Amino acid sequence: MKLQKSLLVLVIALCVAIAPGYGQAAPKKAAAAKTEAAAATLIDINSADAATLKSIPGIGDAYSSKIIANRPYKGKDEIVKKAGVPQGVYDKIKDKIIAKQK
Repeated sequence: MKLQKSLLVLVIALCVAIAPGYGQAAPKKAAAAKTEAAAATLIDINSADAATLKSIPGIGDAYSSKIIANRPYKGKDEIVKKAGVPQGVYDKIKDKIIAKQK
């Protein structure tokens, strides 16, 4: 009986010791997966076609043509100076675009 109580106390102590760390790796994996998914959904202004560029809010025929004509971009913010996209439009879309380098 004494041995059973000792084993029970040991099992409970191990459970309490392990419990705080249990499940902490999952949020890190979920955050990494979310970051990868976000990166996959970004539109690359150095390779996107006109239709894809026009799917970005504030980018129509004129800006998509200018973006394509002024490629390549070293950074996504260059579309303001090189393609003439207004700063206000850029501020709204900067989290939706990327300028990948070859």
